[in-house]
Amino acid sequence: MFKKVLVAEDLDSISIAVVKVLEELNIPVIDHVKYCDEGLLKVKKALNEKEPYDLLITDLSFKTDHRKANIESGDDLIEAINKVQPQLKKIVFSIEDKSYRIKTLFDELGINAYVSKGRNSIEELRIALEKTFKNEERILSSDLNFNFNDKSLIEIESYDISILSLLAKGYILENISNEFKEKSITPNGTSSIEKRINKLKIYFKANNNVHLIAIAKDFGLV
Repeated sequence: MFKKVLVAEDLDSISIAVVKVLEELNIPVIDHVKYCDEGLLKVKKALNEKEPYDLLITDLSFKTDHRKANIESGDDLIEAINKVQPQLKKIVFSIEDKSYRIKTLFDELGINAYVSKGRNSIEELRIALEKTFKNEERILSSDLNFNFNDKSLIEIESYDISILSLLAKGYILENISNEFKEKSITPNGTSSIEKRINKLKIYFKANNNVHLIAIAKDFGLV
């Protein structure tokens, strides 16, 4: 089993439950942080001392307070850690249940397991820990049933996400075009953007832009 684990969680009640599971698995070194910045510092310090962590367990959402934070989410923490210790195994333990976002965590951030917080989440976490240690891949808690090969999760590009995000904020074509031009995102002409929106409506079988945004939110795209 793992020898040294870092838990990044800002709610005491949850972190206590997670630590209890780790203790029951006889993991000798368990560290806990409430802030992502502190988590990255601990990983770096452990590497410098040649006593690296074997596993990171992190939430995705961290509440802001008076303390200034450079890293504000679990996603960003994982991305930052990947730059210094890419081989560190990672389990996400979160309430998020949107299939697209979860798939992105696996595909782009290389997480090993995703456990959804819920009624049986502690037992699910225990199972995920054991499977992760055995090097099993793409581990999902049993309440999350979606197909990683679902076309709707694969064919959506970052360009589409940008359009959908701006539509969700109430932007019209001209506004989206201007935003893309400022950020050097191409194609940025109103005609090209409109064609892309129409393609997305056909793809998702959406009746109009409002329906399209509703579907996008259901998929966790925005």
